[in-house]
Amino acid sequence: MAFLIGIGSALAVGVFGSLTGLDRERAFYPTALVVIASYYILFAVMGGSLAALGPELLIFALFAGLAAWGFRRDLRIVIVGIAAHGVMDFFHGGIVVNPGVPAWWPAWCGAYDVTAPLYLAVLVWRGRVALRPQSR
Repeated sequence: MAFLIGIGSALAVGVFGSLTGLDRERAFYPTALVVIASYYILFAVMGGSLAALGPELLIFALFAGLAAWGFRRDLRIVIVGIAAHGVMDFFHGGIVVNPGVPAWWPAWCGAYDVTAPLYLAVLVWRGRVALRPQSR
């Protein structure tokens, strides 16, 4: 069930962004990647685990760096970054022991993180979002 709700959530956010025009700004999906990556930090704090906080901050820094790099250079980096986070969701428990992560989270977030970059790829393919920043 968490998997289906994750897919539905990603589609709902994507459609919302499209209907409101928010996704026409190149920062929409890079910002989403930063937010997506930040949740594991929240879970470490909620679980009261200082041992999980350090590794979660490092993982966050990696994905935030991909978001910034992709925003400044090419949104395909963001597409790969969100999808990579989805893969990481399924292996996260073997990488970091984080007691604050809800049992349903890896399936929900993994499904979201596989669906959202597909939606972004379609937007790019249809020309609704520019891959690269405009020259100044």
